[in-house]
Amino acid sequence: MRDRATDAVPEMTPEPAPEAISELSGRVRAAVAHLYSRFRSERAHGEIGDAAVFALTQLLKAGPLSLSELSDRAHVTPGSMSQTVNRLTAGGLAVRGRDPHDGRRVLFSLTAEGDRLASEVRAQRVGWLNGRLAELTDDERAVLSRAAAVLERIADS
Repeated sequence: MRDRATDAVPEMTPEPAPEAISELSGRVRAAVAHLYSRFRSERAHGEIGDAAVFALTQLLKAGPLSLSELSDRAHVTPGSMSQTVNRLTAGGLAVRGRDPHDGRRVLFSLTAEGDRLASEVRAQRVGWLNGRLAELTDDERAVLSRAAAVLERIADS
């Protein structure tokens, strides 16, 4: 005798209406942009600009990087990133050096002051976000955890 339950065809999920997708897309974009803007505004008085903070934190996380690697990570032109690293090196926050594996290639790395500033900025921003997350309920944090996984999957696609 055959078991009809195992022969069943899986139920298909109906495709969402384009209007619903557009509305959700707009809400996600607006929420991410607003959160990013709010996150960026959490800075110490006199902190350097966003492009410089980005470059410093990339160097903090990854170690020495070339101009093209930094510009690729920031999704900016090498010319734009060149201005940023020139300000960082002039300010004593980063230094230029030769790649030990390819002497023609220039790598940027943090100075002790650049490392200190990048760590401080990162700690301040992480602290702000952690504080906001701590104010949420357990259920809200669980929802955000699931949403973060979905957003990561979308970003990686």
